[in-house]
Amino acid sequence: MSDQPTLTSKRQPHLNSRLQGFGTTIFAEMSALAAKTNAINLGQGFPDTDGPMEIIEAAVEALRSGQNQYPPGPGTLELRQAIADHQERFYGMAVDPDHVLVTTGATEALTATMLALCETGDEVLTFDPTYDSYGAAVAMAGARLRTVTLEPSAGGRFAFDYERFEAGISPKTRAVLLNTPHNPTGKVFTDEELGLIADSCRRHDLLLITDEVYEHMVFSGSHRPVAGLEGMADRTVTISSAGKTFSFTGWKIGWAIARPDVLSAIRTAKQFLTFVSGAPFQPAVTTGLRLGDDYYNGLTQQLRDKRDLLGGYLEQSGFNVFTPEGTYFTVVDIDPVAPESDGVAFCLSLPERAGVVAVPAQVFYKDQSEGSSLVRFCFTKRDEILIEAGERLRATFG
Repeated sequence: MSDQPTLTSKRQPHLNSRLQGFGTTIFAEMSALAAKTNAINLGQGFPDTDGPMEIIEAAVEALRSGQNQYPPGPGTLELRQAIADHQERFYGMAVDPDHVLVTTGATEALTATMLALCETGDEVLTFDPTYDSYGAAVAMAGARLRTVTLEPSAGGRFAFDYERFEAGISPKTRAVLLNTPHNPTGKVFTDEELGLIADSCRRHDLLLITDEVYEHMVFSGSHRPVAGLEGMADRTVTISSAGKTFSFTGWKIGWAIARPDVLSAIRTAKQFLTFVSGAPFQPAVTTGLRLGDDYYNGLTQQLRDKRDLLGGYLEQSGFNVFTPEGTYFTVVDIDPVAPESDGVAFCLSLPERAGVVAVPAQVFYKDQSEGSSLVRFCFTKRDEILIEAGERLRATFG
């Protein structure tokens, strides 16, 4: 069985060995199934409405004013300053804009980081279930992805086992890759858990690469960047993006924050991927990062309400629901309603049975038997869409 998040694992004759098994992503496959069956797509993670008009108008103004050629290699100074100001504003972290690199989304930031910092044979340790691009980025660098499984617990959250995490570190480990808030589980790592991970990185002299794209989607408490912990700023690459925060996922404006020598290495790799991108969107994202607290607080509350709306329907439909602490995804265990079906079979049949598309979470696991009964739903949709999807699920399984 393929280790990668695809429903198909057919060998591609012209694809190099590093990328064998990385076929069409699960998101593309399930979205195609949604279109084919005219089902409600709660699989792929993107909103169905645009973000704030102020940001759109800033992009339009940039287009009309001629900001359409190559921007500076690191990104515009205005955007890098806005990113630095964002870190100070929300987390009390002093960041020099020269320590910021603007990228084509968080995916490029992650991939450039792996290409720049990993040698062939290195290992990168992360947590299963694992977002799909991680394995591909590590493979392209010639490194190996090792995983520690987050276990579903009776308390409705995914548990972190520090002993298993420590056991996953080997002499070949180059870096730890941490996604919090975590996709697909919705787990937000606690301060205690972050402290343990940081301690391991310091003791084993490891880099920490953090994917924080859901940083403004934490429903209880607040997000805490690990780079802000003692001794971690110089060994952490902090990655985030504008797509999730402002609901412009197609603009692909992301960034990496790191100490200068590490950032220089990442920039070397990045310049041979896209070189630069998104010239008129960079001033628009600058505008977004400077929006008032009412926007950010409203975003969190809106998504909390949507989480609860869909979650109620999922519970009424008979699923065992793991209420997410962050992100805009809800994972359920389908065993109470489909005890003889694994997640892939369930999701392939769901459009015809209920007119809804979801994603089988098992494809995010290295050992797919560990998540065989788990399914992920995306709730960043209009309320009327969530209600219709919920009614269909309740009518089918409730």
